[in-house]
Amino acid sequence: MRAGRRCAGRAFCGTLYGLLYLLLAAPLFAQTHKVSKPENVVRAVGVYEWTGDMAKPAASRLIPVSLFIDGKLEDAAVYQAQPIPFALLSGNVYELDKAGVALGTLDLAFARKLVAPATASTTYDDGWFGYGRFVPPAPPRTSTLKPVTMLSKINGLDDEDDDKPHFSSRSATPGTGGSATPTPGTTTTASSTPADDPDRPTLHRTSGNGDTANTSDVPDDPDRPTLRRHASPANEGKPQDDVSSVGSLNDDPNRPMLHRGRPAGSTTGGGDDLPKLAGLPGDDDLQQLVAVSDAVNHPPHDFTRPWDDAAERQAILGKMQDAAHAALTAYEKANGLAPTNAAPPAPGPTTRTSAAHTATASPAHRSAKKAAPAPPPEPLMEEKLDGYLLSYGGAATFVYSAHSDGVASGLRFVTLVAQVNMQGEPEVALKNVTDAAHLDRTPRMRLVDVVDADASNRASLLVELRARSSRQFALYRVIGGRADQTFLTGSTQ
Repeated sequence: MRAGRRCAGRAFCGTLYGLLYLLLAAPLFAQTHKVSKPENVVRAVGVYEWTGDMAKPAASRLIPVSLFIDGKLEDAAVYQAQPIPFALLSGNVYELDKAGVALGTLDLAFARKLVAPATASTTYDDGWFGYGRFVPPAPPRTSTLKPVTMLSKINGLDDEDDDKPHFSSRSATPGTGGSATPTPGTTTTASSTPADDPDRPTLHRTSGNGDTANTSDVPDDPDRPTLRRHASPANEGKPQDDVSSVGSLNDDPNRPMLHRGRPAGSTTGGGDDLPKLAGLPGDDDLQQLVAVSDAVNHPPHDFTRPWDDAAERQAILGKMQDAAHAALTAYEKANGLAPTNAAPPAPGPTTRTSAAHTATASPAHRSAKKAAPAPPPEPLMEEKLDGYLLSYGGAATFVYSAHSDGVASGLRFVTLVAQVNMQGEPEVALKNVTDAAHLDRTPRMRLVDVVDADASNRASLLVELRARSSRQFALYRVIGGRADQTFLTGSTQ
């Protein structure tokens, strides 16, 4: 009976023991699970602008754009801007990248906040800017070791093959510590003695007064320790050594020195020796690169999408040109603008045409008069086409920009961002069309480069939105044929 009460059914007991095992083992399994702490990423992104040679620019500056901190993007020009923005602190090092590949570094020396007066002759000089020196990448290290041309050889062995082990009658008996016994019938000559070794220690006999018999044979060692006799009571307190050969202590280049004011050549103060960029030069002179400053060194990631061949690039270029012409035509029609290549209307005939002649004209003649040849497409100038892979395994992204063949207010700009769809065709995801007369209404979009703004191995498009006298910078994330703006800076004038 007790056995029956202890376990009324084997199936029930098995289920009960299984539940008890799971309840007891659950804490053990929970203890083996470990959750890693997410990485605390702090990354600043800016735009480095310069004119002239990159190694020695004629003028340069750094424009802060974004700061990824605490899991979100902040405006780097205003984040903790008391007294200097966090992204522009002196000593910050920015890496200058081209599609994720480092081209050098920029060591920030100082920052300034410029306020453009109302009577300023230049524009785009309002806000925080950083200034520093460009440092090219260090050249790869090359080994200075040279192969040995002469093999070591034991003196006194004239065997033909020195690489083979051999025994010689001239060797001493092993374990005796004595020298080799000459072979009977041979005489020992002075040539059998080993050559003089300058590093070989020698013993010298001493004379009765404790000095060496011949001290001229021992070279002077400047690092050799010496003992000096104590000074006599009459000379006590007087220096016994001659220090005239030591030289002046001011000759030490590592000796710290105090200066009144800012030392010559220092850039930690006003930075007068650094050429500062002012205004906004033309597109032919101004050069831009993405600048990234991170608290942790991340492995490089090249976001460039190489072309398969010249034929592929030409095919993509033709499709982007067709899309650009269509965008320009739609913009001109919506704003009542004539194409830049439209020919002026031809002057009509000076003779009057009678109503009877018009009525008697054949229908074929009238239809031929109405049909006019289609105008050629507008010429596109300064075309740029770049391809990128914004993420691992992502679709190819192409950025195309150009402007029409116009002057002054008739100049028109077009920028297209396309991504390859499932059929392998570029599909426009972002379009920007404007003209020089309406930049304040629709700013001109210019691609600076692609950048990984949040250290996620996924790049975004960093573009400049340039108006007539102000500009902003924006980040666009392109995924699945769609472009979304993820960040926009404040306006700088």
